[in-house]
Amino acid sequence: MSVVQSASAAGPAYMSGFGNSFETEALPGALPVGLNSPQKCNYGLYAEQLSGTAFTMPQASNRRSWLYRIFPSVKHSGRYERVAPGFLRSAPAAREESSLPLGQLRWGPPPIPQEDLTFVSGLRTMTTAGDADARSGMAAHYVFVTRSMRDEYFMNADGELLVVAQEGGLRFVTEFGILDIAPGEVCIIPRGVVFRAELTGGPARAYVCENYGAAFVLPERGPIGANCLANPRDFLTPVAWWEDREARSEIFVKWGGDLFRTITQRSPLDVVAWHGNYAPCKYDLRRFSPVGSVLYDHPDPSIFTVLTSPSDTAGAANVDFVIFPERWMVAEKTFRPPWYHRNIMSEFMGLIYGVYDAKPEGFRPGGASLHNSMLAHGPDEHSFEHASNGELKPVKQSGTMAFMFETRLPQRLTRYAAESPERDDGYAGCWAGLRKHFDPNRREPG
Repeated sequence: MSVVQSASAAGPAYMSGFGNSFETEALPGALPVGLNSPQKCNYGLYAEQLSGTAFTMPQASNRRSWLYRIFPSVKHSGRYERVAPGFLRSAPAAREESSLPLGQLRWGPPPIPQEDLTFVSGLRTMTTAGDADARSGMAAHYVFVTRSMRDEYFMNADGELLVVAQEGGLRFVTEFGILDIAPGEVCIIPRGVVFRAELTGGPARAYVCENYGAAFVLPERGPIGANCLANPRDFLTPVAWWEDREARSEIFVKWGGDLFRTITQRSPLDVVAWHGNYAPCKYDLRRFSPVGSVLYDHPDPSIFTVLTSPSDTAGAANVDFVIFPERWMVAEKTFRPPWYHRNIMSEFMGLIYGVYDAKPEGFRPGGASLHNSMLAHGPDEHSFEHASNGELKPVKQSGTMAFMFETRLPQRLTRYAAESPERDDGYAGCWAGLRKHFDPNRREPG
């Protein structure tokens, strides 16, 4: 799809579609016609290509955009110096990061600190999986933002960022344009894209998935067919917007698991026009169209997959982004919450708002849990008893939004997560009260 639209200085403007090839210009004629890299660009702009995949990737999975900017990116990068990463970690994390024994884990919602924190300094890594250098795996972070970035910018060369707003709103001012997200919305910042993050109101707390592997795409629907789940038209990509501003600016770069900084004398957000299919986007999770059982039995939770990062093994994702949104539960003769199970995938879960049906008491908005590969988990005692004995009538899960960052790789704890005062040492106790119901002489009515 090709769209030409001029940017508005009043605020964010968007184009609809996921994975599409767009055209957008903030000045008429800034985009060349028929030439990607013309001998001379209009308005004295420079042409620069940003490639999110190798040049030789198949056409269907090749991702790149042409940027027409006031200065090329090399003008915005000087000598890089290594800076302290704070609580930011990358895979493979040292095993010495945590000495906790193996087990299911849960955290209460961490309070937003009172200190001065930007999107970069406010990152707190909870888990890592795989190897950032090998372009495999992911990291799960919290981010706390109490101050907008001012003449400060960030670029992640290790992976793309999926930001899940949970409390407070965030504005991402990127090379491609402006994205605003509020609780219940997410944004994707591709690998290598420069941005600054600003507050749209009070302090903010969000979850972040740093995806080291293949870029997120929409999952195949298989027998579901053409409709439902996440639809491409609901993903919004920004239109072109630029700054032509001279000011001493810091650009932070995450590369090879380390954090670096370089100084430039002007804003790097100087792209006047761009076209291509490699760009940031946002998505409102409430636009997800869930499917489920309408008679009996329990579909696998993969029916709630919003986005997937494929691996080299079909069906075993590098990362899946899964949500549990508001929906009707209508199946008959079927246990309604997620069942007890052990799984090859490892699951980092968070609650954006509302109540999660399998853990109505201990899992609170802003909290998190980790169920690693092959560790048993499922509903707590109260949920099991209620679901086993409740009337099987249609029930609506209202006002709720939970999610999972799920990967085929084991997730290792960071020291920050292990030593967090919000870690629930008694989490496993939620299953301690499960009673023995076995009776060899009892048969449930068919």
